Amino acid sequence: SPVTYNQVGVHAFVGKDVGGFYEALPPSYDSTNDKYPLLLFLHGGGELGDGSDTSLPLILKNSVTKRLDQKTLPLKFTVNDHDFSFIVISPQFKEWPKVEDVHDVMDYVLKRYRVDSSRIYLSGLSMGGGVTWEYAGSKYGKQLAAIVPICGASWADTAVATQIAKNDVPVWAFHNEDDAAVTVNSTKRYVRLINAAHPQAPVRVTYWPTGGHDAWTKASDPEYREDGKNMYEWMLQFIRE
Repeated sequence: SPVTYNQVGVHAFVGKDVGGFYEALPPSYDSTNDKYPLLLFLHGGGELGDGSDTSLPLILKNSVTKRLDQKTLPLKFTVNDHDFSFIVISPQFKEWPKVEDVHDVMDYVLKRYRVDSSRIYLSGLSMGGGVTWEYAGSKYGKQLAAIVPICGASWADTAVATQIAKNDVPVWAFHNEDDAAVTVNSTKRYVRLINAAHPQAPVRVTYWPTGGHDAWTKASDPEYREDGKNMYEWMLQFIRE
């Protein structure tokens, strides 16, 4: 069975739209001076809250944070014969976050945790997937080694999509074709516009025919692989030089 992360609910003033966050640190974190890859995971609109003891646990309902809570996320991932353990930070937003709100979290985390700055990864579902796209297409996008937007709730702006390509951010996107909450056309539009801007690597995308809005359970499953890699292993193959 996998060794589990130490997950702690933390309340801290990070930014005006952030009520609190969960941290998951590799068990070796406190006994080494090593730096670790960062996975910043952004929740969906149904999990908005003020970071209180009653609202913060809402973000444990789905996807990566649910797997951490249930101790079903592996401790380490092996990529190119190297073992990696993530620092996972999962903030709770009070209202729909903007790029600057995510940057507030990123700035806070990079100042307080031993993060390998060449391995900063961003992922999220629905609302969080939408701002994942937007962050990658902002002035901050170049700090990201890769992103995984899942059924992202964002209608692609051509300038944002073009900037994702210019920022050279590798993307693996997921969406269900029958998603009635966030149309799959939002992801298809991002893919089309980014690829039209000739990124170094074309966007990787997985469309499943069914599943409704929930593409995140399958996408975040460590057992789900394409070309031999799950989403975590896929991210870890990319380094921001």
